[in-house]
Amino acid sequence: MTSRIFASLVPLTAFSAFAADRPNILYIMCDDMGYGDLGCYGQPYISTPNIDSLARSGIRFTQAYAGSPVSAPSRASMMTGQHSGHCEVRGNKEYWRDVPMVKYGENEDYSIVGQHPYDTAHVVLPEIMKSLGYNTGMFGKWAGGYEGSASTPDKRGVDEFYGYICQFQAHLYYPNFLNRYSKALGDTAVVREVLTQNIEYPMYGDGYEKRKQYSADMIHQRALKWIDAQSAGQPFFGVLTYTLPHAELAQPNDSILEHYKQKFTDDGTYEGSVWSRYNPVTHTHAQFAAMITRLDSYVGEIMSMLHKKGLADNTIVIFTSDNGPHEEGGADPTFFGRDGKLKGLKRSCHEGGIRVPFIVSWPKGIKPGQESDHILAFYDLMPTFAEIAGVSDVPGTYGNKALETDYFDGISFVPTLTGSGVQKQHDFLYWEFDETDQIALRQGPWKLIVKKGVPELYNLESDLHEDNNLAAQYPQRVRSMVEILLREHTSSAHFSVTLPSL
Repeated sequence: MTSRIFASLVPLTAFSAFAADRPNILYIMCDDMGYGDLGCYGQPYISTPNIDSLARSGIRFTQAYAGSPVSAPSRASMMTGQHSGHCEVRGNKEYWRDVPMVKYGENEDYSIVGQHPYDTAHVVLPEIMKSLGYNTGMFGKWAGGYEGSASTPDKRGVDEFYGYICQFQAHLYYPNFLNRYSKALGDTAVVREVLTQNIEYPMYGDGYEKRKQYSADMIHQRALKWIDAQSAGQPFFGVLTYTLPHAELAQPNDSILEHYKQKFTDDGTYEGSVWSRYNPVTHTHAQFAAMITRLDSYVGEIMSMLHKKGLADNTIVIFTSDNGPHEEGGADPTFFGRDGKLKGLKRSCHEGGIRVPFIVSWPKGIKPGQESDHILAFYDLMPTFAEIAGVSDVPGTYGNKALETDYFDGISFVPTLTGSGVQKQHDFLYWEFDETDQIALRQGPWKLIVKKGVPELYNLESDLHEDNNLAAQYPQRVRSMVEILLREHTSSAHFSVTLPSL
C-alpha cells in the first residue's frame, strides 16, 4: 500500500467552485533558531525587521512547540500530524553511511543520501493539500526519505522541490549538488543538480572559500520563482524549509556580514570539523547574526513578491523554527542570550530545545497586533491547514482503514487564528528523542521529563527555566503522567528510548 491511495479520497471537483476563495499558505520554517533569536521575541543584538513586521501584522505565539528537538523528526511531526511517540521518523537516522562514493571534480560524495522515510501507509501534509486542489511546492530540507526510497517529494504530493533531500548534505552551504524535482524541466523523479562552480574547489579547508554557489540563496530564488508563477485563481501551499541559521557558519562576504563584523568586537573562531563538514570560521558571532538577518531579508522579499502579485491579503504566512538553538560549527548561544530564558538547547526536551518562535500573518483573516499563549505543537498544523482548505475531519477523510490504528494527534487552531469558534485544547503534549534518550510530556503547567528512564517533574508556571525538580514532592502526579506517557509511546524498530516504570 502506498500513499497514493490518499490522493483519490477527496475529488478535486468538490473544491473547484470555491478554489479562488481559499487562502494560500506559505509555511516558512528555518533551522535551529532559538526562541529568543528574533527582535520580536526580545533579541537585542540581531536585526530582524521583516519578521518583526510579520509578527505585528498577525499573531505572535508564546507557547508553540516543535515536534522534536532535532530536524528530521520535527519535520516529520509537521508532515504527518503525529507526535514522536506515534510517528515513523523519531530521529536523524541516516542512509548515506557505508555506500559507494562518487566523484564531483576532485571531491568525493555519497552515492545515496537521505534520512529514514516517512511511513507510506500514512498520509502526509502535501498529499492532503494536493488532493484539495492546491499547487504544492517545497524548497529547502526534505529529510523524510533517502534518494530512491518510497518517500521522496515526487512521491509524496509535492509538485516542485528544490533543496536538500538529505539534512547532512545541508552541513555545506556551498555543496557539490542540490536535489530537484520539477515537472517543467522534465523530471520524473528527484534528481541531483550538480553545482559546477563549486566542484572545481575542495569541500573542506583551503580553497573552499572559492566556491560561489551559495545554496541558501539558490533555494530562496527558486522559491521566489515558484511564488511568482502562482495566481489568484489557484490556491497554493508552499513549504519553505530554509537551512539558515544551521551550521556551518558560512555565507557571502557582503554588506550584511560586514555590518556584524564591525559590530561585534568580542568575536569568536572555530577550528572546523572534517567529519561534520563544518569548515573553519572566523568572526563566529558576526557569521551567526548575519545568517539570521539574511533569513530576515528572504522573508522581506517573499512578502514583497506576494504584494506585487496581489496575493498578500489572502495568503497565510507562518514563520517558525524546527527546534531550539544549536552550538555547533562555532555558534555561541550564550553570547546572544538565545534561549529566551529557557533551559536547554537543540537535542534537549527541556523548553529551550522544543519551544520555538511561531508567527502567523493573514491580513484577510487575522486581526493584527495579537499575542497568544495558546499551546500548540507542530502536529497541529495538519488539521489546521486541512480545515482552512475545506476538510474538518482529517482522520475520517484521510485515515488508512487498513491499519489497526492510524494516528492523528493534532488539534486545529483555526479558532485561535480567526477569533471565531471554540478553541479545543490539548490534554497533553508528547515528545521523545532517542539520541539523548529523553521523553517529555506537558500537561497544563506541568512538565514531565524522563532522562534514561528517570522522571523529573517541573511546574512551568512558577519555574519556566526548569530548575526545581518536584518529582519527589508530587509522586501521584508523576505516576499519572507516566501512565499517559506509557500509553502514548508505541514501539519502533528503528528508534528507542528508556521507558520509566510505574
